[in-house]
Amino acid sequence: MFTEKELSALILHPKVKESVQNLKNKFIEEEAPFMEISDHDFLALMLLTPSVGIALADDSITLFEEMALNKKARKYSKGGYFLKKDPVVDAMKHLIKDYDHWGPVFLEQLRIFIEDMVDKQALMQSKIDQEGTTDEEYLVEVLQAPFLFIRFVSSFLSNSEDEDFAARRKVSQKEYDRIVDILKRIDIIDIPLVRKHLSKYVIK
Repeated sequence: MFTEKELSALILHPKVKESVQNLKNKFIEEEAPFMEISDHDFLALMLLTPSVGIALADDSITLFEEMALNKKARKYSKGGYFLKKDPVVDAMKHLIKDYDHWGPVFLEQLRIFIEDMVDKQALMQSKIDQEGTTDEEYLVEVLQAPFLFIRFVSSFLSNSEDEDFAARRKVSQKEYDRIVDILKRIDIIDIPLVRKHLSKYVIK
C-alpha cells in the first residue's frame, strides 16, 4: 500500500495531477455536487477502486469489507480524519453506489499512470512465473522490482501494509474473477511477477 506521504509525492507528478483534477471535476459535477475533496484525497479514491471492485464481486459489501475499505481510505487521507468526517470515505460511498460507471473510468486512468511511470518491458523479462520457482525466489524478485510498481500492486490487492506477498490467500471464485478482470483492465496481468502473485490465490 502507498503511505499518505507517498500519495502527496505522487500527486506532484504533472500528468498525475492534471488527470486527477480533470476526473475530480467530472466526478463532482456528475456524481457528487458540492462535495469538497482535495486532489490528494481524490487520487486516494482512484487507488481504492480495485479494492472496491473486489469487495463488490458478490454484488454487496459485507460489514468486514466495509471496515477494511474505510480503514484503508483513512490511511490514505491527507492529514488523517479519525475523529471527523473523512473525505475519502465519503467519496468512496459514491464510488460504491455507481461503481459500474466510475470503476472502469478510474481503472483506465490507473492503467495510464502505470504505463507512464513504470518500465513494463523490463518487468516482462522475468521468468518468475515459470513452474518450479520458489517463494524465496519470488520474494527476491519482489524486493528487486521497481518500488513504485510494487506499491501500485499492493495498493490494488492488499488491505495491509505488512502483508506477505508469498502468502496464500483464500478468495471466492467471483472475487478471483474480479481480480483477474481488474488486472486485465490495468494491463498488468501478463507481467510475470503479477502472474506469480495470482498463483497464490486459492479458490475456496
